[in-house]
Amino acid sequence: MRVSSRPTTRGGAGQRGSAGQVRKKRSCRFCESKETYIDYKNEKRLQRFVSEQGRIIPKRITGTCAKHQRLLVTAIMRARHLALLPYVSDAVK
Repeated sequence: MRVSSRPTTRGGAGQRGSAGQVRKKRSCRFCESKETYIDYKNEKRLQRFVSEQGRIIPKRITGTCAKHQRLLVTAIMRARHLALLPYVSDAVK
């Protein structure tokens, strides 16, 4: 049987990154402002959650919770359907 000197914990909010810095836990912007509805007509706000290629940025990067990420995705899809947001950016075309 092998004995390891490494700690057995995985992940967590206080885990150190590659540079030895403690990562700060992200909080959901929508939960902080207590929003219950994400408006699909607010294209400037939705543009923050779409990459330069036109892809929706995942919640692990944006820091939104699962509930608001689902609402955000439906709002982005509605805005794309109504041509408020592009499916693909001009740089990719």
